[in-house]
Amino acid sequence: MSNNLLKGKRGIIFGALNEMSIAWKVAERAVEEGAVITLTNTPVAVRMGQISELGEKLKAEIIPADATNVEDLEMVFAKSMQILGGKIDFVLHSIGMSPNVRKKRPYDDLDYDLLDKTLDISAISFHKMIQVAKKMDAIAENGSILALSYVAAQRTLFGYNDMADAKALLESIARSFGYIYGREKGVRINTISQSPTMTTAGSGVKGMDSLMDFANRMSPLGNADAAECADYCIVMFSDLTRKVTMQNLFHDGGFSSMGMSLRAMDQYNKSFDEYKNDKGEICYG
Repeated sequence: MSNNLLKGKRGIIFGALNEMSIAWKVAERAVEEGAVITLTNTPVAVRMGQISELGEKLKAEIIPADATNVEDLEMVFAKSMQILGGKIDFVLHSIGMSPNVRKKRPYDDLDYDLLDKTLDISAISFHKMIQVAKKMDAIAENGSILALSYVAAQRTLFGYNDMADAKALLESIARSFGYIYGREKGVRINTISQSPTMTTAGSGVKGMDSLMDFANRMSPLGNADAAECADYCIVMFSDLTRKVTMQNLFHDGGFSSMGMSLRAMDQYNKSFDEYKNDKGEICYG
């Protein structure tokens, strides 16, 4: 890239910040492109994680906060504007977690208290974040707000569980708030539906390795990794995409448009080898 796509812009990165995470890569790329940023994650994650290392590397201030707490969000935006010297030009919401998945509760036996937490952390926090920013008039005109989503919001993928519901809600919030914020302030709000990516959150999904392999075989361009997703986020933060809003943008190597690929079909056929008789016929029973 040009190394100045975000020159002079101010941003906030919300999310899991470790070397595996997309948020980490986005933070690095944003600074490379000339932005100044603040970083925020839960107080526990800040104490126990690698975020201090990233903050030092990028000369970015770290603001511990719970993204599900309105008062914390108000503090993040107020401090960020003070630290960065003005209104915020771009925000990344890279937050997702399902206690039901972590506790291996299947979709037809969910704990509803845990479901409430899944939705609050993974989707409603996005609404809270935008609502707080709008009420505080914290986002600069023509600013850009992004959240990370997944194709399970539209299609059923085994093992993704109640996170699929959370991602569907996340995308709906982007559309609903995108209309309001776009009309009033020119602020654009989009979601990026990323390939399955081995992040800390993704590693909790049942069969993640198999899912990544399947998606890679299905996608004509293969899976997009975290660094490539970061590049896409930078373009969406930049002035190059000032008229893109209320969209769920697939960044998945073409997976979302595929029905069956040759590589996936070949692997599927191989799975029947042990069930074939001497004549090469599949024995079903």
